[in-house]
Amino acid sequence: MVVAAPDLANSAEKRLTLTTGDLAENTTVIRSLDWDRDRFDIEFGLQNGTTYNSYLVRGEKTALIDTSHAKFQQLYMDALKGLIDPKEIDYIVISHTEPDHSGLVKDVLDLAPQAIVVGAKVAVKFLEDLVHQPFESMLVKNGDTLDLGNGHVLEFVSAPNLHWPDTIFTYDQKTGILYTCDAFGAHFCTDDVFDEDLDALSPDFRFYYECLMAPNARSVISAMKRMDKLGEISTIAVGHGPLIRHNLEELTDRYRRWSNEKSKAENMVAMFYVSDYGYCDRISQALAKGITKTGVAVEMMDMRLADPHDVNEIVGRAKGILMGMPPSSGQGAEEVQTALSSILAAVTDKQTFGLFESYGGDDEPIDPLQSKLQDLDLKVAFAPIRVKDTPSEALYQLCDETGTDLGQDLAKAKKIKKIKSLDADLQKALGRISSGLYIITAAKGAVTSAMLASWISQASFKPLGFTVAVAKDRAIESLMQVGDTFVLNILEEGNYSPLMKHFLKRFPPGADRFAGIRTRPANNKSPILADALAYLECTVTTRMELTDHWLVYCTVEDGKVSKDEAITAVHHRKIGNYY
Repeated sequence: MVVAAPDLANSAEKRLTLTTGDLAENTTVIRSLDWDRDRFDIEFGLQNGTTYNSYLVRGEKTALIDTSHAKFQQLYMDALKGLIDPKEIDYIVISHTEPDHSGLVKDVLDLAPQAIVVGAKVAVKFLEDLVHQPFESMLVKNGDTLDLGNGHVLEFVSAPNLHWPDTIFTYDQKTGILYTCDAFGAHFCTDDVFDEDLDALSPDFRFYYECLMAPNARSVISAMKRMDKLGEISTIAVGHGPLIRHNLEELTDRYRRWSNEKSKAENMVAMFYVSDYGYCDRISQALAKGITKTGVAVEMMDMRLADPHDVNEIVGRAKGILMGMPPSSGQGAEEVQTALSSILAAVTDKQTFGLFESYGGDDEPIDPLQSKLQDLDLKVAFAPIRVKDTPSEALYQLCDETGTDLGQDLAKAKKIKKIKSLDADLQKALGRISSGLYIITAAKGAVTSAMLASWISQASFKPLGFTVAVAKDRAIESLMQVGDTFVLNILEEGNYSPLMKHFLKRFPPGADRFAGIRTRPANNKSPILADALAYLECTVTTRMELTDHWLVYCTVEDGKVSKDEAITAVHHRKIGNYY
């Protein structure tokens, strides 16, 4: 069945459709397709929309696993009533309580008040604050089971921090389907129910991992160890994007490999936050995304759920401590104060710290805690991030850049050691590879960025295309995902010093990289530098991951030369193992 929102189906900006279909015996998927959503969660950009997936499993009793986003209220409820009389729903399994998964739980309970809500203790507690009405609940932990009859035995797997502290996976022992909520998903909207086109899915699958799962790599590894103890898995039924069936081994191996790499990082930052308070989760995730770009690991801990022993252990291993200001009163305040006391007791003067506000309405004051940590002689990583309004794209980009800046600082010693390890003759020989001088400029919404570049080479005639190597820890990297647009500004020999000096500067997070520089907007909205010799308007087509860079292949849509007789500036290096 396929349905579309009547008032939105013909809108190019807000296409919402819904499909249902059978996955296995007595198992149905309800897919809410959000074709044109271009921002999500921590405000990272989406190129291919997203889906919100919900599931019905019927034995002698019936379980609904997750619901959908509130924007699909009418579509979803109509589809659900077309599949089953809501009064026949015995259980509502809550994988976790973020609104994109649980946004319609209240609506379902209104029609199915008899349904028992099944979830982790934390999830049920969060849900009570969301639905504001009594409901019967069943608390489950790792290894618990729920027998629906006819062989459908649901086994629950604890998967905290993927990417909320209340996450559980659900495994149906009869069908071998594992319902994983956010884990293994992708913001990738397609008519294909399953992962048939691996090449098309892969960039979004990786980007999703980097944004949501990389800061919780140790938790990913723990969850996958629990998955290994289950029976044979036939399908991974994700919360977002195509379900994984055709490339199950390949995509789970990627998660395992990426997470092992992240967890082995020499440096780690501990991120303390409150997941369901204000914008704390989104802001902390944006900071974490920036940090993990640099090869520094992040471990996240919800202060409301933090055990003092665990706090002491994570702080003891961390090189940096970041904290989102929690609520100063209300439910969970006592647990938060206990966590704060444990953090302050465990920190040392060898660590770096940073604080940010949550915009939750009742934030703990930031200045007294800032002063207290400074009195303990901790190094200040950045000025407190003060959130005075609903976070904007610029605020999230500031957080990303702040995290990148901190990660680069913590990884500096390792980088210097690596640079010195290469044979001197080899360094000199590699440095003899010459290249041009360019400045990449990009814009996405209200966010702009720029980067001095030299590792660029034409790669194709049809279509016209070239490759550019972008270091993973560059701020502009987040604006150069597949589908993003940018401008390549080509510098002129003998007339490039002012631009080169300007863009070689180390810009503080959030700084305007174009202050004092003459620009005009390209057709794709990215800045064209008025003093460049030539420019090309480009679109990112594919990306290939290297150890410390992304090799980005781009196609060219437009361009112009300002001086026919001038030539491109050429860059010669003395050594070839760092910029």
